[in-house]
Amino acid sequence: MAAIQGEWLKALAPEFRKPYYRKLYETVKKEYATRIIYPPSEDLFSAYEATPLEQVKVVILGQDPYHEPGQAHGMCFSVRPGVEIPPSLQNIYQELHEDLGCDMPDNGYLMKWARQGVFLLNTVLTVRAHAANSHRGIGWEEFTDASIRALNEQDRPIVYLLWGRPAQQKMTLLNNPKQLVLTAPHPSPLSAYRGFFGCRHFSKANAFLEAQGITPIDWQIDDVGYGQGHI
Repeated sequence: MAAIQGEWLKALAPEFRKPYYRKLYETVKKEYATRIIYPPSEDLFSAYEATPLEQVKVVILGQDPYHEPGQAHGMCFSVRPGVEIPPSLQNIYQELHEDLGCDMPDNGYLMKWARQGVFLLNTVLTVRAHAANSHRGIGWEEFTDASIRALNEQDRPIVYLLWGRPAQQKMTLLNNPKQLVLTAPHPSPLSAYRGFFGCRHFSKANAFLEAQGITPIDWQIDDVGYGQGHI
């Protein structure tokens, strides 16, 4: 499986020595060997790779990876260019359009955000094909809790965008007075109209960063220039 490096590795190294992580590792290794698991094992920690700990400005917390073929690549809500934009991400783009006037892009690849310091973390990092939440409770929650504690311990401003109940359950880990926590319903079609639309989290996050003298996020995802049928 993929490995975590850099400052993330320093922060999370104690987790790798704990009994729960050894059990988690063995469970996930067996799952990859015997079932179809998403994301591909080489993409397991791609959110950590794309956004080093010391560069995190904003955290978006998802639930678990997309569970259909070709979707998940280790960063919450993101799909690679050429993959059809999932409904939740379409709603995120709609809110971005209403909030900041961003154009609707032709793809769902959020690497541009990640490279600017938007950490795209799921609370659970793997899933069985066609079975949402199938890896809930096997140990990932403890590992991602440790990741959030590492962020909470950073002595600098960070914004957390917690959408939906699973993400908001992490609020108990966040108590850094230099950091901002924003909450809203999940952007899925089932709940977006209950308050995700109109939350204006993107402009609020940028206003907070700018007030701290930090370069804001350019939320506009660029077109890749070809249709949805190409992967």
